[in-house]
Amino acid sequence: MEEWEEWETSTALDTQTQHFSTTYNSSCEKLDCYMVLTEAEKKAIGSICFLAGPVTLMENALVLGVIATTVSLRKRPSYLFIGSLALADVFASCFFTISFLDFHLFHQSDGPDAYLFKLGGVTLAFTSSVGSLLLTALDRYLCIHQASAYKVLLTRRRALLSLLILWSITILVSFLPVMGWRCPTGLAPPCSQLFPYINRGYLACWTSFILVLLVLILMSYALILWKAHRHESTMTTFQGGTGTGQARMRMDIRLARTFGLILLILVSCWLPVLSFMLVDVSIHLSRAQQRAFAFCSTLCLLNSTVNPLLYALRCRELRVALINSLCRLWKIGRCKQSTNDSNPKLHSAEDHCAASTEDEIPRERSTRLNSISEMVDNP
Repeated sequence: MEEWEEWETSTALDTQTQHFSTTYNSSCEKLDCYMVLTEAEKKAIGSICFLAGPVTLMENALVLGVIATTVSLRKRPSYLFIGSLALADVFASCFFTISFLDFHLFHQSDGPDAYLFKLGGVTLAFTSSVGSLLLTALDRYLCIHQASAYKVLLTRRRALLSLLILWSITILVSFLPVMGWRCPTGLAPPCSQLFPYINRGYLACWTSFILVLLVLILMSYALILWKAHRHESTMTTFQGGTGTGQARMRMDIRLARTFGLILLILVSCWLPVLSFMLVDVSIHLSRAQQRAFAFCSTLCLLNSTVNPLLYALRCRELRVALINSLCRLWKIGRCKQSTNDSNPKLHSAEDHCAASTEDEIPRERSTRLNSISEMVDNP
């Protein structure tokens, strides 16, 4: 009797599994099982993307423009890494917003190759963004731990080589599904329930890769704080705890607050998405969990929105270059307007423009301060 009951139970389970597989296959013929958002959720998530997408694009394009047009910035490895981060976030604002809205809001059902190519663009943007964050963290680590040999260790050529390696690896990893590492059963299990045509093995490898990058970023900032704490303790002991050391906030405390904010935003934006991906590799997800993942994925876009504020505009030298560029544009606009108003003043207007631009050059050169070195050298 016990054997008969066990046989009936196993038969029932097999029947349920076959029924689930059949239902899953039939509902996924046109990707409809991945389009899980309700009308209210579409409006909410569409508002987020339509707002964050253009803002992210404008912020990062502005940072790229300032770095590209300022000679003193584009020669520095630190700003090359920030430029790489801005470029990756520009791609994220374009690729993610268009692909996400096209799929979830407008229900565009592409073929396997077209969908995987679009997804590869999104993966490229976010992977290179996290990779650029790692290079930025390593740059700050070298600047503090090897301050005397920093310029020798990290030259512009080495910085460009590291960026070339980063983007090459990112492109290769992002487009592996297009090149053949896709789900062998199409849309049926064991494919990912978060991304059509994606092999769970590939999803596990990519998630692990991003987690490793995040851990390295955390370790870099932890070592920076440790070094800053030792430096501040030494300075406090040397000064005897008197003078300006008491009047001003300790450098390690300021760094801890700054890096704590950076890491809090980074972890808050990426940990929910990566958690869902790891769960998708191991167990079956419900439609409610799929909808939650869709909302969590917009946090990655918001991270790209915040990155210019955390990494670029906090640098004093980049802010000065941005203000100088805006002032030059404004003065050139006034010069052109005055030229159109009165032709006899053409030469004087041109001379005024040239003089204004030349006056800004020494002022810009006098403000060349490395924000990272400033934190170390001016405790």
